[in-house]
Amino acid sequence: MIPKILVIILDGVGVGELPDAYLYNDQGSNTLGNISKVVKNFGLNNLQKMGIGNIISIDSIPATEIPIAHFGKMAEKSKGKDSTTGHWELMGLVTEKEFPTYPSGFPEELLDKFLEFNSLNGYLGNKPASGTEIIKELGEKHQQTGYPIVYTSADSVFQIAAHEAVIPLERLYEICKVTRIQVCVGEHSVARVIARPFLGEPGNYYRTPNRKDFSLKPNGKTLLDILYENNILTIGIGKIEDLYAGMGLRHIVHTKSNLEGIKAIIQESRKVANGLILANLVDFDQLYGHRNDPEGFAKALEEFDAKLPEIIETLNSSDWLIITADHGNDPITPSTDHSREYVPILVYNKNIKTGKNIGIRKTFADLAKTIGNLFGLNTQLNQLSGESFYHLIKSEN
Repeated sequence: MIPKILVIILDGVGVGELPDAYLYNDQGSNTLGNISKVVKNFGLNNLQKMGIGNIISIDSIPATEIPIAHFGKMAEKSKGKDSTTGHWELMGLVTEKEFPTYPSGFPEELLDKFLEFNSLNGYLGNKPASGTEIIKELGEKHQQTGYPIVYTSADSVFQIAAHEAVIPLERLYEICKVTRIQVCVGEHSVARVIARPFLGEPGNYYRTPNRKDFSLKPNGKTLLDILYENNILTIGIGKIEDLYAGMGLRHIVHTKSNLEGIKAIIQESRKVANGLILANLVDFDQLYGHRNDPEGFAKALEEFDAKLPEIIETLNSSDWLIITADHGNDPITPSTDHSREYVPILVYNKNIKTGKNIGIRKTFADLAKTIGNLFGLNTQLNQLSGESFYHLIKSEN
């Protein structure tokens, strides 16, 4: 019997710096651990029961003697710390070459192509920046000129911000699509071109939830492709379609916030008897990690934690719930960018009596191999990276 496997990716929720964090200037990063040190009365009761406090030491969330889920942490093997590389690796595809980044802004020849292919007369910005800060700085000039605001970050992204009353959404999306297909190619194949719409007036600009990511197509097979080929249902919730460029997905549910995402997870899990539901909850990263807001980050985690029992109610005894992340985004460190961290992994099934420590996995791709085994696939998985930990958990079901 094909089970239902629900994978929830808590975007940006890392659990400690990787050994090579110094290569990314991320020494000292520990998203979950550091939040617990500065936010008073921080608690995750349901995740604690699962064993989140057994993975690393977390202030106010101690380890439990009898965790109800298997627990561990996973290292990123891919180069970089981007959402795209993290998600691809979770589905078994390791990125050997780091995507291009632009710490000094984009080169002139790339922006010339941007203007030409999009029939634009000019642009503003062209530097690494916080999204909220750059619209504060250039929003009024953008409204006066009609020029889009172009910026990047420490990640491999080409971001285009525009006021929805100046450049309508459909036009902004079209600019991003053209930039993805015709401009950011070859040596400039960034991981994502991102539409960053905003509204408001000078002194009171705010980003809307109409962000849209235009990602590279995976450069190899992922578990999603293999499941698709084997007629196993695949559902993507949140920005999953964007990160995998729609590849390997049969059903797509777009959401604009954690609360929308959690609602969609519950609805889809109630409807579906078998297959893979892959969901990304973006607010941790987008609203709180990038803005160095530990209190907001903690509150969002507590809101997710409070909904866990309702999510679990949608599962039967043959189903699996897996909770993990794609990278870190420590709101305590000075950086407002992603951090090179281990990610947690919790593997839950109603038959588990005492959760096992599945250890420190060498790659996120171990998850893809394990999920494939849970679906009864074996030889087809040779195309994926990673080493399955199915043997550590199979006796529980």
